[in-house]
Amino acid sequence: MCGIVGAVAERNITAILLEGLKRLEYRGYDSAGVAVLDNSGELHRLRRSGKVAELEQAQQQEQLTGRLGIAHTRWATHGAPCERNAHPHFSGDDLAVVHNGIIENHEALRKQLKALGYVFVSDTDTEVIVHLLRHKLDEFGDLTVALKAAAKELHGAYGLAVVSAKQPDRLLAARSGSPLVIGLGMGENFLASDQLALRQVTDRFMYLEEGDIAEIRRDSVQIWDANGQPVARESVQYHEGAEAADKGEYRHFMLKEIHEQPKVVQRTLEGRLGDHQVLVQAFGPEAAELFAKVRNVQIVACGTSYHAGMVARYWLEELAGIPCQVEVASEFRYRKVVVQPDTLFVTISQSGETADSLAALRNAKARTDKEGRYLASLAICNVGISSLVRESDLTLLTQAGPEIGVASTKAFTTQLVGLLLLTLALGQVRGTLAPALEAELIDELRRLPTRLGEALAMDTTVEKISEHFAEKHHTLFLGRGAQYPVAMEGALKLKEISYIHAEAYPAGELKHGPLALVDADMPVVTVAPNNELLEKLKSNLQEVRARGGELIVFADREAGIENGEGTFIVSMPHIHDVLAPILYTLPLQLLSYYVAVLRGTDVDQPRNLAKSVTVE
Repeated sequence: MCGIVGAVAERNITAILLEGLKRLEYRGYDSAGVAVLDNSGELHRLRRSGKVAELEQAQQQEQLTGRLGIAHTRWATHGAPCERNAHPHFSGDDLAVVHNGIIENHEALRKQLKALGYVFVSDTDTEVIVHLLRHKLDEFGDLTVALKAAAKELHGAYGLAVVSAKQPDRLLAARSGSPLVIGLGMGENFLASDQLALRQVTDRFMYLEEGDIAEIRRDSVQIWDANGQPVARESVQYHEGAEAADKGEYRHFMLKEIHEQPKVVQRTLEGRLGDHQVLVQAFGPEAAELFAKVRNVQIVACGTSYHAGMVARYWLEELAGIPCQVEVASEFRYRKVVVQPDTLFVTISQSGETADSLAALRNAKARTDKEGRYLASLAICNVGISSLVRESDLTLLTQAGPEIGVASTKAFTTQLVGLLLLTLALGQVRGTLAPALEAELIDELRRLPTRLGEALAMDTTVEKISEHFAEKHHTLFLGRGAQYPVAMEGALKLKEISYIHAEAYPAGELKHGPLALVDADMPVVTVAPNNELLEKLKSNLQEVRARGGELIVFADREAGIENGEGTFIVSMPHIHDVLAPILYTLPLQLLSYYVAVLRGTDVDQPRNLAKSVTVE
């Protein structure tokens, strides 16, 4: 995702803009730029390929100064990562725009604008915005009115910041599917795509909502909603407790990060969903062309990320009709692999520095034609400046933010969201996913953060159930279909932080061995969404009860499973079956957390484990 910073003040704001970009750079970018209106009323621009340090070095030589400006760090979606495609983009020498997101109808708009005589000098969709805005400005004469009119013609996702030398008293912003926040100062105001960029200048923020357009001046902020009506947005004081490195009101980082999941899932979706489909360009400028060629997918990952890949296999084969193999990186890198034609090589990692996953990627890229080469590589990762991201052809950055607890929680759910976006994008480009189903799933994804919040509201219920595990030494986790990897992740979490031995099995495998272990001292945890496998799962649960086993079942409220002797039901919100693996992950995380607290273990730093595994 790209980064935006803007400012209007009575002091030189260039250093503020550059510092804001540096604070966002952890996500990873390929170019950066700044546009500043100087004291003589001229708009000057400076752009560089590479990291913000390159731009900062250029600024030391150029010494741009001014009281109004915008800045941007770019991750390429349209056009190669080079200086001419870097933001800000100009129309003439007096109007500048920076943009996060993807404009779906950019090709049609480009054709219209060329017919009107506008000359394009970049390959980006953003240049369409600035020329369209120029056209409206010439028509209406006022920058704010022009932006309102231009926004009506833009389809897709965008966060915009705009400045004009002709109206030097204001900074404009527009939000549709890509977040923006206004930073409030004394006699100065700021704009950014993330409040983190502005923490050096203010602790008061105002969050723009979907469809908002804002006119930001030194001493005032005016906002209009999606219907064009003036609206007041609440200003919020930012407290240090909200920093990722501070637990705030929570006892442990892990609990804090569990409860952050609705927010980070929302952040991961922003800018990547069109009205009825995934915006394929979110995976990179070459994604659509490459995805059209994909006939197979190979997923390689470790630990929690491996479980995310296992869920994705069900999605890719069912929804996109693409064969998928999933393998543990530490095994994959050391064995001779037969590569299927036109295979997309996908790595998944929270840190992007996982040694085995990184080695597997490097081995895959080093294969010769004789050995069978992979079509392309894609990294799904939480750290944009990581080795995995830098060395992959395509990237989807999850937006989980820093994850402090060693046991991964929010990184896992955002990986699942990223993998579902990949599935929908592949199915869309290859024509194997019905448009109606994709539109239905897009609507479900938009509702997902709310559903996750409902699951987290069961916190107290799960805490009470955790008491059943306080004196136990072994646990079985069961799931069917895409819920089997969720059961594996639940077992991993329990063993990681509570030190209880836990194993996961497909529920249908019980009778093939694990049933011999079941007795009153071994709880059996089951995830039971209301799908076509539910009745078979109910039979498996009866097998457990017949042997005196204790059942803890996380069941869809419409599943028809009731509490009884030795059976404890946690009623889950109903959700589309495709998204159920994401939802059912949360109560298993809470269960592991509360069991660990009861047993007095070190929740955030469990013994013998490390957050980023950079060794074999």
